[in-house]
Amino acid sequence: MIRMIVKGLTMDPASNSPILILEDPDTEQSLPIWIGLLEATAIASELEEVEFSRPMTHDLLRNIIGALDHSISKVEVCDLKDNTFYALIHLMGPQGAQVIDSRPSDAIAVALRAKAPIFVAEKVLEESQSAMVPDQSQSEQEWREILDKMDPQDFGKYKM
Repeated sequence: MIRMIVKGLTMDPASNSPILILEDPDTEQSLPIWIGLLEATAIASELEEVEFSRPMTHDLLRNIIGALDHSISKVEVCDLKDNTFYALIHLMGPQGAQVIDSRPSDAIAVALRAKAPIFVAEKVLEESQSAMVPDQSQSEQEWREILDKMDPQDFGKYKM
């Protein structure tokens, strides 16, 4: 497993879909994950430290986990099958460790709120290199160049 951070969010110019960018801070290797707009908004609001008067869905989930005397120890993006990423939320509680299946976007939104580390399986990084290009008109190298040139100012901000 490789520990990664959320580098930011951007938009896919071809599909106008949000892309979550994870990055290994040591090697700067990045992993783009196409996600839904609602999940991107949840992640962006946490990254930008937006406070709401009432708990949003991922805040509620974190609060429920805490109320049940559990904590989120980490999340993992653990698999890539048929261009779909899979994730796990690792919980620790009085009865020991538990693992919950999740979409990566939800797992990361919860991890950010819980200040839990985010990991990506090495095999996912390897497999994503061949599955990274959703638009067949773009070559993998062109997408790599686009992602390599991005900086935090390029990442889209989502209006609430």
